[in-house]
Amino acid sequence: MLTILGFAMIATFLVLIMTKKMSPIAALVLIPALFCVAVGQGAQLGDYVIEGVGNLAPTAAMLMFAIVYFGVMIDVGLFDPIVRGILKFCRADPMRIVVGTAVLAAIVSLDGDGSTTFMITVSAMYPLYKRLKMSLVVMTGVAATANGVMNTLPWGGPTARAATALKLDASEIFVPMIPALAMGLLAVFVLAYVLGLRERKRLGMLTLDEALAREPEQETVSAGAGNTRGGSTGSTGIGGTGGTGGEDRLRKDASASGGGTGTGTDADPTADPADEADDDAFQGLDPNRSTLRPKLYWFNAGLTAALLTAMIMELMPIPVLFLLGAALALTVNFPHMPDQRARIAAHADNVLNVSGMVFAAAVFTGVLTGTGMVENMADWVVGAVPDAMGPHMAIVTGLLSLPLTYFMSNDGFYFGVLPVLAEAGAAHGVSPLEIARASLAGQALHMSSPLVPAVYVLVGMAKVEFGDHTRFTVKWAVLTSLVVLGAGILFGIM
Repeated sequence: MLTILGFAMIATFLVLIMTKKMSPIAALVLIPALFCVAVGQGAQLGDYVIEGVGNLAPTAAMLMFAIVYFGVMIDVGLFDPIVRGILKFCRADPMRIVVGTAVLAAIVSLDGDGSTTFMITVSAMYPLYKRLKMSLVVMTGVAATANGVMNTLPWGGPTARAATALKLDASEIFVPMIPALAMGLLAVFVLAYVLGLRERKRLGMLTLDEALAREPEQETVSAGAGNTRGGSTGSTGIGGTGGTGGEDRLRKDASASGGGTGTGTDADPTADPADEADDDAFQGLDPNRSTLRPKLYWFNAGLTAALLTAMIMELMPIPVLFLLGAALALTVNFPHMPDQRARIAAHADNVLNVSGMVFAAAVFTGVLTGTGMVENMADWVVGAVPDAMGPHMAIVTGLLSLPLTYFMSNDGFYFGVLPVLAEAGAAHGVSPLEIARASLAGQALHMSSPLVPAVYVLVGMAKVEFGDHTRFTVKWAVLTSLVVLGAGILFGIM
């Protein structure tokens, strides 16, 4: 009976969030609460929730302060020179432009927010693609796949969800996965190089003067914009939600996310006047936003490097590192209280959504575990898995993560399916850590899923049909995911 109710609870949860009948937070709280009563354990609901919240508090703290930290770093201009350097490196060479797109998307993905990544990347690169008449689906495909690999960072979402669902330490999942994820990112760069060569062969090479002589695009690039070829992908359904949220955040952050137009210019007073025309055409970040702190650039760069190094070396728990880092970054860059409040408020929506999701998940995982549903479901799955495949449940999980994270949300997969796979693996002696690591393999594909609101920000800003993006990207994203899985197996991570 518990097995049937457990699968029914998961199915109800998935259907409601995939059909947008309920928000993930509401579904994570209300559905398990109802099923807890249905199995006759309603009196224990409070105990299950309190225990779950206590277990998940460190994960919520990590996400909250990591989002604030990297949001502040974008605000103060830490990534501005990187963007400018990539744009100058690209010049008018299609191959360099595609590789630059991958590098920029990967770097900006450090903030853990897909919408911000796509806003900055498209704002910076869109003018180049339009002037040179390059394929825009190449830009969206490369950006989405790079962001998918980087989305596995502990504060990006999937790793935190896996840690939350299995009650593990996020650093124990992520740090050993770094070599496999590095191979996945390398695969994205190789892919960008190959696609860039194909674009170069199709278009030929122009000098920078020839590129600048082309008629510039008059249209602006705005988050969630409708498609100019007769579609409205970016403004309806799931896309409307994702696009609108991205646009609102872009406005609230006072251009901290890279500006809102595809024809952005750079009026950097330190630039060489001889390069002014180049900068005007090839800049994507607003150099005049009030949050910039150029005199503190090296402090911020050093702080970020030290923070990431300490995280990799596990000198302190990740939540403590980001708590200290966010507090120090705010205090040094914005010593006045009103400025600090403004920066926190600018990123409050994202912080609340993510941390709220983690605490809501305490209800779902607490009921699933406390009532015994997960154990009964795992027993059923164990019986369905051939004995020969039992010791390879990590590989099975990695392969399943590709279609499951594409056709369902990360919430559905990590909170609904992963605990069952982990219990099934444990019955065959496979560590939950291996299962958790393997579950990250499909993220390169997941970022192009129609259930990811950020992808509608991407295709809306780039004015690309979602169907065109999907047809182009899926095969390359699947290949990248398999590279991550294969590298994990090769390195003995899973």
